[in-house]
Amino acid sequence: MKKILLLAMSGLLASSLMAYSDSDMDGVDDAHDKCPNTPLMDLVDINGCTIQKLTPPKNDHHYDIIVGANYTGSNYVSTPSTATYSTSFQFDYYYKDFSLQASTSFYTTDANDGYSDSGMNDSFIGAAYNFHPSKELTLRLGVGVLLPTYDTSLNNNNSDYLASLNVSYTMGKANIFAGYIYTQINDDDVLITLRDGTQYSVYYQNTNAYSLGLGYYLSNKLYVSGAYNQTQSIYQGTDDAKTLSGYAYYGIDAHWFMNFSYAYGLNDVASDHAASIKLGYYF
Repeated sequence: MKKILLLAMSGLLASSLMAYSDSDMDGVDDAHDKCPNTPLMDLVDINGCTIQKLTPPKNDHHYDIIVGANYTGSNYVSTPSTATYSTSFQFDYYYKDFSLQASTSFYTTDANDGYSDSGMNDSFIGAAYNFHPSKELTLRLGVGVLLPTYDTSLNNNNSDYLASLNVSYTMGKANIFAGYIYTQINDDDVLITLRDGTQYSVYYQNTNAYSLGLGYYLSNKLYVSGAYNQTQSIYQGTDDAKTLSGYAYYGIDAHWFMNFSYAYGLNDVASDHAASIKLGYYF
């Protein structure tokens, strides 16, 4: 008798479960749902129809961390050829069109005459803001400080200040861009004495840097660009460094990304070759 009662109760339970169906999970039985297939996040009335759409709050705060490996090589006729390897670290904070950046790097330099050196390069802290006069045009204004974490005998002992302007105009998948950077050099002029007793003075100057290039989005994940760059030396009486550079950005997924860059020196003042590969995480 107990077995029959148990089976009967199980049957009633199964029947009641089968009788109720809510395919869009809005809390209203399909038999009475006048608005089927409402989105899961919608608030509905007793008829199953949307009365309010609920969307998760938008997070405008984002960050990224980037680690890079870099190489610079020079092979001058009158001086020993050198190779410099460095590891760089960069942190960025983004809030809508505003961003903050901090970066530094550690280097090792080897020359074919036996000279070797290693240490920390100058560190950078900066801020930037993007303006959008039109859908196609973006202006980026930036300011920053170069901290004297690079220790040399040339008296590079003060912080330098810089201001930058970058312009990008997008045409479909292509964009034309240009950049300008002004750096106020605050290092003290220095008198250098060589081993043979010869002396010479090193005079510093403020610098201007220019770039002009063209980029193209090969896909939603891959962007490539090429540019011409010209940068004044911080030392008076030295020619501008001129380079041609290439750049590629690849988005691995929603968080991970990589970028690659290469620059070829066009004159003796510029490094013959410079290359870098960086891996970043965006969150």
